[in-house]
Amino acid sequence: MWKNCTVTIPSSLSAKGARLREILFSFDSVAVAFSGGVDSSLLLATAADALGRERVAAFTALSELMPLKERGRSAEIARVLRVPQVLVGLSVLPNPAVSSNPPDRCYHCKRAVFSELLSAARAKGFSALVHGANTDDRGDYRPGQKAAEELGVRAPLLEAGLGKEEIRALARSRGLPNWNEPSMACLASRIPYGTPLTAESLERIDAAEEFLRSRFDLRQVRVRDHMPVARIETEEASMALVLDPLNRAEIDRKLKSMGWKYVTIDLRGFRSGSMNETLA
Repeated sequence: MWKNCTVTIPSSLSAKGARLREILFSFDSVAVAFSGGVDSSLLLATAADALGRERVAAFTALSELMPLKERGRSAEIARVLRVPQVLVGLSVLPNPAVSSNPPDRCYHCKRAVFSELLSAARAKGFSALVHGANTDDRGDYRPGQKAAEELGVRAPLLEAGLGKEEIRALARSRGLPNWNEPSMACLASRIPYGTPLTAESLERIDAAEEFLRSRFDLRQVRVRDHMPVARIETEEASMALVLDPLNRAEIDRKLKSMGWKYVTIDLRGFRSGSMNETLA
């Protein structure tokens, strides 16, 4: 058993953590595709441990699909780890294969994003780009993983056999402040396939979710945009708070002021990738 930060790690998980360090140590230098979530944070921290901070950097893609909260969180974690962060601005909406929002949208988006990050990383002398996919991603529809593989973007967490809860445990033992933060996802995942993506709809969704998080202290929330309907997903433990008569009225007023005509709550609660449930 391995102990660190008062957290006891099972030997099997310690072995996976060691395997992750071995994979990262095999690179001369590494650029981490960095969102600030727990997956990419553990990846960045372990890369810095394995290679030294002078051979590692966090590369964050700033596009229309990234929630504002995630941008701030990525900068904060990079500062905590004392690893330089490189911000790469790009626009994906001009690409019709992304903005038309087909079921394989994520493939086209990730290919564009990873291509930009690779170019930026190579320009700064980094020999490899890695990203935070893990074994749990195999259980959902993830066409973006195909784009990563085609471009040679490695997934060390996946290669080490690490799943989400194991990543959280290792992040906690490493002392990462976001080890138990809820998962985020690109804003396009709130819009049904086939409904075009626009800057206005993405900004509206981002603002609605930030309102719900900050006003009611919701740990996990999604606002799925079925315009003119807003469908709120939150954890079961938070449903009573959202459905309180006063809170419900405030949420209804606020989201209608943003442009929706009807506001509903999904009785099944939050679940990652719920828009994929419509796919065969």
